[in-house]
Amino acid sequence: MTMHRTEEPTAPPTEGIRAPTLIGSVQRALRLLEAVGSHTHGATAKQLARSAGLPLGTTYHLLRTLTHEGYLRRDDGRFYFGAAVDGIRRAGTRQSVRADLLGRMAQLRDELGAAVYHAVYQDGEVRMLDVVAGPAQPSVEEWADFRSTAHAHAVGLCLLSQLGSEERLDHLSRHRPTALTPSTNGDLRTVLRRLDAVRPTMPVLERQEYALGTVCAAVPITVGSVVATVAISLPVEQGARLGPAAARLRSLVGAMFPAFVR
Repeated sequence: MTMHRTEEPTAPPTEGIRAPTLIGSVQRALRLLEAVGSHTHGATAKQLARSAGLPLGTTYHLLRTLTHEGYLRRDDGRFYFGAAVDGIRRAGTRQSVRADLLGRMAQLRDELGAAVYHAVYQDGEVRMLDVVAGPAQPSVEEWADFRSTAHAHAVGLCLLSQLGSEERLDHLSRHRPTALTPSTNGDLRTVLRRLDAVRPTMPVLERQEYALGTVCAAVPITVGSVVATVAISLPVEQGARLGPAAARLRSLVGAMFPAFVR
């Protein structure tokens, strides 16, 4: 009978591997915050010391520091989470919302076969928030500042079309239209007429006005004072797909509508 030997797994070498440097006071402060979170109606210093397994003297020092920094607040001898912790919670929520939004943009990219953009008009300027592209769906290179070339790209035209006439004129007086490509219209009055002709809720199309070799479409999103858009770009060789893709974008964004307002 032939015997087969099974090799025992060998432990990885430990030589040269350093243990991570841990700050004990930070660990104790975190345990104390966890203890505060476990008491819905607040807790005294003695209760928190017991919950966190800390000496009472250490607990008092940490409580004073955390209260001073806004992570805790004291009310009638009991400790609760403070405003700084609320800020961390809100930041976590914003990160979660953005991750969800990027996931939805990736869905749009894959279904439409196009790079996807999310932008807003804020404080008098075009602000590009997110771009989701891929090897087969390259994004448009920002060779000229998007903020000052709103008259030449679908994102900017869509955002400006959602503004009142005075706001449009104010923006275009600060960022005068110029000819970026042979297809760009650099005449102010012509740009204003074009914006006036944009139909609400309908996609705005642009063909090689910002960048040669690229066509784009943008769908407006307006909720209250929020002015936003979701857009796509395609290589000019796929220009025949722009209209149908824009119509599909409009219907898909409608279903995802709340995700694009933040």
